[in-house]
Amino acid sequence: MALDRLLAPSSIAVVGASERPSLGRTIIRSLDVLGYEGRILPVHPRNETVLGHACHADIREIEGKIDAVAICLSRERVMGEAEKAVACGAGAIVIYSGAFAEAGSEGADDQRALVAMCREAGVVLCGPNCMGTMSLHNQSSLFMMDVVDPPRLTGNVGVISQSGSISIGFLSDTRRFGFSHVISSGNEAMTTAARFIEYLVDDPGTGVIGLFAETVREPERFVAALDRAHDAGKPVIVLKAGRSARAAAAIETHTGGLAGESRVFSAVLKAHRAIEVHDLEEMVEVMAVTQSGRRPAGDRLAVITGSGGHAGLALDVAEGGELNLPPLPPAARQAVEAKVGSITGDGNPVDVWGQGDFAGNFEVAMRETSVSGAYDAVVVLLDNNDGQAVEYEGQDEAITPALIDAHRNATLPFYLMSARHGVMRTSQVRELLDEGITTVSGMSQGLGAITRHAAWSGSVRRSPAQVLPTEQPPDWITRPTLHELDAKRLLASAGMKVTRSIRVATSEDAVAAARDLDGDVAMKAVGDRLPHRSEHGLVKLALAGDDAVREAFEDLEQRLAGLPEAEIVVQEMASPGVEVIAGIARDPSFGLVMAVGPGGVLAELVDEVAMALVPATDDELAALVGGRRLGQMLAGWRGAPRADQPALIATLGALSDFVAAHEPWLEGVDINPVIVHGEGEGCTVADALIVPHRPIADPQ
Repeated sequence: MALDRLLAPSSIAVVGASERPSLGRTIIRSLDVLGYEGRILPVHPRNETVLGHACHADIREIEGKIDAVAICLSRERVMGEAEKAVACGAGAIVIYSGAFAEAGSEGADDQRALVAMCREAGVVLCGPNCMGTMSLHNQSSLFMMDVVDPPRLTGNVGVISQSGSISIGFLSDTRRFGFSHVISSGNEAMTTAARFIEYLVDDPGTGVIGLFAETVREPERFVAALDRAHDAGKPVIVLKAGRSARAAAAIETHTGGLAGESRVFSAVLKAHRAIEVHDLEEMVEVMAVTQSGRRPAGDRLAVITGSGGHAGLALDVAEGGELNLPPLPPAARQAVEAKVGSITGDGNPVDVWGQGDFAGNFEVAMRETSVSGAYDAVVVLLDNNDGQAVEYEGQDEAITPALIDAHRNATLPFYLMSARHGVMRTSQVRELLDEGITTVSGMSQGLGAITRHAAWSGSVRRSPAQVLPTEQPPDWITRPTLHELDAKRLLASAGMKVTRSIRVATSEDAVAAARDLDGDVAMKAVGDRLPHRSEHGLVKLALAGDDAVREAFEDLEQRLAGLPEAEIVVQEMASPGVEVIAGIARDPSFGLVMAVGPGGVLAELVDEVAMALVPATDDELAALVGGRRLGQMLAGWRGAPRADQPALIATLGALSDFVAAHEPWLEGVDINPVIVHGEGEGCTVADALIVPHRPIADPQ
């Protein structure tokens, strides 16, 4: 189903056209302002003309091909006019009205009927509950806003937004970039963000794609579109609402979709090389950064400023945002200080206030940082704004040409950055942009945007190990869960080291087992219908001596009275180390994902979990254990010995392969904890649970 008839239409019918202030008038007026060269076909039962265009009483009276139809009518009249448009052979329909799937069962029924009708006829449906589309290079608009200045709107950023108001917000600021297409997709009843991304990847006028999403439909198509975009050299910048529980609930009523788990979605975006942002400010700055004529080869940033205060704040931002500001190399520092005088700290940021030769100081700092080989991008931090009431007279006239000259004499990208978000001088922005120099605003947003773009530029297509899933369901598929003993048996067969366990039937069996294991032991009840045992007191740890073992066994027997059937096992206590939780969960949209974080008692206290898709790549496995707290713990926190991180990565790799091999039959795996011993000593799975996945309902 080609989207050209929506986004590059040769004829547009406007049902509900009028010369009074209305949506129909806005669309026709905008088409005239844009210089649209196709047929404009107003439809209104009482008007002979609308804004100089011949009007039709009914869409069925129009002769010839109709590419796109804008239905600018109240909700109760939409379905009837949509039926007419389909019967006339229209190629695409835009429905702006709401109260469809997001409004309850009756609206959902109408939306399903609308989709069925359009799909059968091969008609592209945009919406409902949307603002429409605007295609600047094609000079067409079916958007609910009046176009005032087409040249300022036009650029290379294609925007897709499920929220109409968010799409309007993008259009409100065109100082640093313009748009190829602006698509408000609304409920995405039929045409999803994934399909729009596919179109923009193939569109020669689009160089950057921005997506504001509330929910992701067609997930397999979505991730494939992300891969295609990266392979085509087009960054996809994604902001998804619904990270909080309240936001997720609001979205369910807003677009009729579900928000999903934000950390899973982040893992998906990372795996498929999209750029994730967390607010509109970050999103706009990344869009601006992509307008640079050069891409940073890495994330090493040099910051040049004329303020010690700015330098200190930039360092704080860098540390808090894990940004890379390497020290100024000795030779470059010597050259800068020969001109500026003594500079503070490690020289990055470079404070060039010096002896007062503002322009000359910036020139030498820009030259020396750009040729030092220590940096991938140079950022000049200088506040400047439209209409300000005070000036450094002559500053622009000095700094702007110096920045342009430095850029021309270098191969890495340069950026001009203001300390506060949104602050910039439009004339300077445009002069620099003509030279391929991008202006960014806000320290955290601007530096973060450059770093994100660098990470995107250096990312490569993921290539996990190819593990073929088993064709036949395993013999444990009908069990509600696989208790610890059997779960660890399977994990051991996959190459993971597990604690030794012995089933016991009496207290004397338990004593004998403890003696055989030779040391302190644990005693646990295990049963398929007892996945959560601690709350019942069914786990006893660090038992030493025959009496302690007997007492623990008798206590477990008493506690098991009235509970589901279970066995008692005696288990060796693993040697101490860093406790890590590793889990597998089935996301309803994106399949199996792996989560790793601090384990044991810290699992709930420290909510720091890293996620990756399964099967995971070697790089993804390494990244899972390099998180801030977990990475610190493994590296030897506060004098503790370093843990065997390679063994943990190998264990996670074995888990990933095991899960990939059993993908159709697994709902989840919970390992808590994996105990990571000292360097060279390996790691041990101390507890585990496997939950089978059954396509059909459990008969029990």
